[in-house]
Amino acid sequence: MTAATHRAGSKEIREVNGGEDLEENTAAEMSGDFKRTPHWSDQLTVRGVVVSSAIGSLYSIIVMKLNLTTGLVPTLNVSAALLTFVILRTWTKILGRAGFISKPLTRQESTVAQTCAVAAYTIAYGGGFGSYLLGLNKKTYEQAGVGVEGNVAGSYKEPGIGWMTGFSFSVSFVGILILVPLRKMLIIDNKLPYPSGTATAVLINGFHTSKGDKMAQKQVRSFMKYFTLSFLWSFFQWFFSGGETCGFAQFPTFGLTAYRNTFFFDFSLTYIGAGMICSHIVNISLILGAVLSWGVMSPLLKGFEGDWFPSNIPHTSMKSLQGYKVFLTIALLLGDGLYNFIKIMFITFRNMLSKYQQKNTKTALFFPVAPPAVDNMMLDELERDEVFARETMPPWLSFTGYAVLVTISVVAIPHMFPQVKWYYVIFAYTLAPVLGFCNAYGTGLTDMNMAYNYGKVALFIVAAWAGNDSGVVAGLVVCGVIKSAVYMSADLMHDFKTGHLTHTSPRSMLVSQIIGTAIGCVTGPLSFFLFYKAFDVGNPDGVFKAPYALVYRNIAVLAVQGFSALPLHCLQLCCGFFGFAVAANVMKDLLPVRLGRWVPLPMAMAFPFLVGANFAIDMFVGTMVVFVWRRVSKEKAAAMIPAVASGFICGDGLWVLPSSMLALLKVRPPLCMMFVHS
Repeated sequence: MTAATHRAGSKEIREVNGGEDLEENTAAEMSGDFKRTPHWSDQLTVRGVVVSSAIGSLYSIIVMKLNLTTGLVPTLNVSAALLTFVILRTWTKILGRAGFISKPLTRQESTVAQTCAVAAYTIAYGGGFGSYLLGLNKKTYEQAGVGVEGNVAGSYKEPGIGWMTGFSFSVSFVGILILVPLRKMLIIDNKLPYPSGTATAVLINGFHTSKGDKMAQKQVRSFMKYFTLSFLWSFFQWFFSGGETCGFAQFPTFGLTAYRNTFFFDFSLTYIGAGMICSHIVNISLILGAVLSWGVMSPLLKGFEGDWFPSNIPHTSMKSLQGYKVFLTIALLLGDGLYNFIKIMFITFRNMLSKYQQKNTKTALFFPVAPPAVDNMMLDELERDEVFARETMPPWLSFTGYAVLVTISVVAIPHMFPQVKWYYVIFAYTLAPVLGFCNAYGTGLTDMNMAYNYGKVALFIVAAWAGNDSGVVAGLVVCGVIKSAVYMSADLMHDFKTGHLTHTSPRSMLVSQIIGTAIGCVTGPLSFFLFYKAFDVGNPDGVFKAPYALVYRNIAVLAVQGFSALPLHCLQLCCGFFGFAVAANVMKDLLPVRLGRWVPLPMAMAFPFLVGANFAIDMFVGTMVVFVWRRVSKEKAAAMIPAVASGFICGDGLWVLPSSMLALLKVRPPLCMMFVHS
């Protein structure tokens, strides 16, 4: 997930809870009876695993569609938590009415099940199926330029369920064990907020009240209504899409000239829903990026055709207009990523130094029995800390497990990819604990997971280290190793924060994370192949462009080849866009909050460069719906927007199953609706 969508995600959940301070809201909602906390084995139930497996599998398909179309994936944790709770509550009530005695649903069980579901579908967008793994295939190799220095013949590996599943299992579990020994320091001692983890806890705690249960039922009814509408609308559109440029998705809303420059509304309820979830500034940034790329840069650069770049080469070549689009996208991503990387590292170390100085200058007070002056909120915090610290995992077990998993990776990964030497894998896993800690600490403070930026740094280093013959493949694979380990470690800390605030056992959370990750390592590759076999994935002119596969491969080529890989005058343009990304972030941080919050996000502006402007228009429609809805009824909008948006996304996403089955069976739509000049 990108930094832009992480900011949008935390904002989304804060809005669901009325914009109140999350820690105070959590404490207030948890003032009830927590004395009877279930044993950790009772928190991890069969029904919870079954429900979370189903939700994780469904969301893996939805997330994969988003991943392979634009690469922009909004956070779906709210809808996952909502569906998990409602299905479990319905399960319990149905069994009760049938005369079967079942355990009552607790917030601990809801927390564990939600963690398992999210861990399962996280692999679909975090496993690299739309970026570094797909960047290894032959189609992306050809798009990067056959015969180009660094992009050597044979430096590709076609996707396969077997090796992709094996790779996912090899790299996804290591990150879970990296920071387990440090969980008390991060959650209790440093009291890191982990905004998304805290917000999820607020949501789950709110469900387990009479008022929250009624609101959840209203949200689910709304979800089901718009889910059905979205599914039927996708089904209706299918009948008119009997060709590459046919159907409502090709409707020239603003005229054919604008249509040729990708400015049209394509009636995609998926991205209208995504726009409703993401914050206004993300959607505004997408529109600005669309105007900059397709309204300004593309027409200007086309004017230099035959001068700056040849006119008689394929438009997919890196020496054509496509090369400028790809490398300007990379410049925006690197400028935004590098700035935020340095900023978060600075915040992290400044915070750690402040904590260390406070520890040396102040004597911590410890009350074996809370004195009368300590209020209920303090008592509740002490009780949460006691539950969280009570169940420990021996450090030797974490270290042993880490060593075993690393050994497996050192053997398995070079076997899958001969270009990857064993010492590259050792290098990656030597850095992973340090990078994982820095990322988890920074994520706890800012809610921005920078794992992709750590992965890109590793990609540059290893690609340059391995050299011309094997640099591209080695860099992409090691990027995946680092990214997976660093991402999963921070993700687990988010879950631990949620568990801490809901009095959930860390042991049950850890086991559910492992189960969910194992499910995701199977459903992730399967959902990818559902698209890969049924649709033309990676076609820059198709629906499933998978734009970041080419971006990652070209970063590797750039690391091997140097700046000679760039088209004419592209370096100067890249420097300008890199500087713009840094300047925009500086302005956002230096300006007053009321002004800085409207500075566009460079990372969000980068998406339309490769994908087109049409999805940005869809998302802007979503943000306008939210804007008007909040004006009419702010309270109702805050409660219902996530449910309606999730219904749009899930209904359209579920249509992928029947449509892919029809495509595999060679059943074509009966009609083609298209538009031409009169």
